[in-house]
Amino acid sequence: MTTDTPDLGTLGIWRHHSGIAPELARLIESAGYGTIWLGGSPPADLTTSEEILDATESVVVATGIVNIWSAAAPEIAESYHRIEKKHPGRFVLGIGAGHPEAVQEYQKPYDALVAYLDALDEGGVPVGRRVLAALGPRVLKLSADRTAGAHPYLTTPEHTAEAREILGPGKVLAPEHKVVLEADPQKAREIGRPPVNNPYLHLRNYTNNLKRLGYSDEEIGDGGSDRLIDALVAHGDAAAIAARLRQHIDAGASHVTLHSLPDDADPSVTYREVAAAFLN
Repeated sequence: MTTDTPDLGTLGIWRHHSGIAPELARLIESAGYGTIWLGGSPPADLTTSEEILDATESVVVATGIVNIWSAAAPEIAESYHRIEKKHPGRFVLGIGAGHPEAVQEYQKPYDALVAYLDALDEGGVPVGRRVLAALGPRVLKLSADRTAGAHPYLTTPEHTAEAREILGPGKVLAPEHKVVLEADPQKAREIGRPPVNNPYLHLRNYTNNLKRLGYSDEEIGDGGSDRLIDALVAHGDAAAIAARLRQHIDAGASHVTLHSLPDDADPSVTYREVAAAFLN
């Protein structure tokens, strides 16, 4: 039973755990993606991860992310071992502290992350099979010290470059990037702006990170400036989107995961066309 970090490939997809059916998972695998990231705080039983692994042959499945406030570490450890026994070497546990607006008991997230990692150690979850949702320098450093690496969300290639410097070489760095397969910039922004604005431009861990990257309060307010939306949501044809995603790889990412918008639309065409442009 391997405990090394699985090969994530260079390209993956991010989608809410409720939005991945077995047929879509098989399409993702056949298109050449290396990893399926299941977002939206999957519950601790990790049944969705197991179902996607059951439906596929080689693609890696990762949580992006399990929320430490809603999924107890002992139960997560049990779920990890169940999945690892059934599908050895194909699962990565992404965990994170979410954001303070989401839960009343949210206090000292850094300390809570450390305690959660301690509990995963006690539960036998290997360091090489877990990553942290990390934006700021302190949690990025914790990712380097206690996990296989980091899975940043809502970032830019500039953040990726800074994250790689903190993580050092050899660590997983797998940023998420939103994409809209739409050639008209105005239409693309109309699709991309709402899911960026609500909730992320109202959550201080994300807004603080954007400010660190040089975006002003004015650019973050009122739904986000065009410059900010264009930085966070790649749009255009498949070649333009692939070029934007490659900027993360050029900046030091080991893997980049695309998040197709709108969330309630069938992403199949986007997945096929962007994979063909990126991987060929």
